[in-house]
Amino acid sequence: MISSLLRYAATYHGGREIVTRTVEGPIHRYAYRDAYKRAAKSANALLSEGVKPGDRIATLAWNTHRHFELFYGVSGIGAVLHTINPRLFDEQIKYIVNHAADRMMFVDLSFVELAERLGGEFPFIERYVVLTDRAHMPRTTLRGAISYEDFIADAPDHIDWPDFDEHAASSLCYTSGTTGDPKGVLYSHRSTVIHALAAAQRGALDLGAEDAILPIAPMYHANAWAMPYIAPMTGAKLVLPGPKMDPESIIDLINEESATFACAVPTVWTMVLDHLESRGLRIDSMKRTTIGGSAVPQSMIDTFRDKYDVRVLQIWGMTETSPMGTVSSLTPEVANLSPKVQREQLSKQGRVQYGIEIKIVDKDGSLAPRDGETSGDLWVKSPFAAKCYFKREDEIPLDDDGWFPTGDVATWDQYGYMKITDRTKDVIKSGGEWISSIELENAASGHPYITQAAVIGVYHPKWEERPLMLAVAAQGTTISKDELLGYLAKQFAKWQLPDDIVFVDELPLTATGKIKKTAIRETYKDYKLPSA
Repeated sequence: MISSLLRYAATYHGGREIVTRTVEGPIHRYAYRDAYKRAAKSANALLSEGVKPGDRIATLAWNTHRHFELFYGVSGIGAVLHTINPRLFDEQIKYIVNHAADRMMFVDLSFVELAERLGGEFPFIERYVVLTDRAHMPRTTLRGAISYEDFIADAPDHIDWPDFDEHAASSLCYTSGTTGDPKGVLYSHRSTVIHALAAAQRGALDLGAEDAILPIAPMYHANAWAMPYIAPMTGAKLVLPGPKMDPESIIDLINEESATFACAVPTVWTMVLDHLESRGLRIDSMKRTTIGGSAVPQSMIDTFRDKYDVRVLQIWGMTETSPMGTVSSLTPEVANLSPKVQREQLSKQGRVQYGIEIKIVDKDGSLAPRDGETSGDLWVKSPFAAKCYFKREDEIPLDDDGWFPTGDVATWDQYGYMKITDRTKDVIKSGGEWISSIELENAASGHPYITQAAVIGVYHPKWEERPLMLAVAAQGTTISKDELLGYLAKQFAKWQLPDDIVFVDELPLTATGKIKKTAIRETYKDYKLPSA
């Protein structure tokens, strides 16, 4: 049961802090024993509203202590916590709220206007709870609206958490819907706890009671990469950034709360590193960071290590894997190799941790050799990988043996490190030869003057497709197309190089911070390459 995690923290790490930069502004502090009592109050308040096991309870919320309490108060009574990504388009939010048939919605102050705008489209929602106190409660048209503090005020702070089938659903997260309607991924109590155990391992994220964890990855998507579960499981201090996600606020929180570990997508760290460099600041308490969502530029890994003594643990995963799949942690075998080889290994997406299996299958359906060169389709199998999508059981993605097709193309080497070389749909076929868009993007992002790059295939009358690169130059730098092509030419054959490079101010991102290739393809679908 998920409730056992917070009960453990309250019993054995009761005085360990949870710190939040609140939506209202001030820093909020309390301990696990306090969070446990308030989670019990939220659970009892939900029960008094008639919430039953299996009911979906929605949240539109930042990483805060109140949201954290709902992770336990909702799931602990057998209801399903449905975390909604507020960065999705309105039509997507309407679709997933109604598809989930959410009964109640908990809304942070920042998203009251959003909820009001769409509230008339949510026929199943019976009432709204605004995640604030009475003093900050806004005037609102939301149905049955009440402040969170008033909602839980009279509820008892003790509950005998129920035991039920560990396979029962605990939380629900929808994919961003870049290829059709969003799909709902259900996590169970069993899958959530096993995933947290796997992620916290010494050979994975290496988290313990001595750590202070700062989850910048949002709690509204894939459960903030399990940090709300790992922190109480290990007794670590939990530092929640709230709505202020600008680099200055993140750096201040790291330094003020002595955060030792943080997790975020590369775009966030790009802004943080730029701010550190431009202001001459330090983050000396930080020891490790987990970066995922898209490939991590080698220059980012090097900067964290060489300038700030921070070890980057690159991860690969997906919403359907809860989300951790592999972690680029160092093994004793690789540690004995040359620094150059170590650097190459740690730039890959990482090693399998206990609890998940992977296989890479070539075009003939055979297992690809572990030579680090042969690419194939990546499949996973795990007790914390999705078995089907919510209310879309006819779209079960598993094969007969329980393997899940990820849609990624990857290699696997003799040391057990997996490297994503492309998405199945992103591979560029030029004159019958395959070109990896991801390898070109990673290489370009390794240039000190390039912060982001995206590569798509563009029509060519002779070669069918040729690569077009879009690149974002670092602030205050200048680089030409020929200079970047010359840099890439040292790493790729001539026929693999982009036919053209377009410099842009920014790249379109999905609601989860990934580069949105669909938008780029639409914008550049008629682009005429110089070679054409």
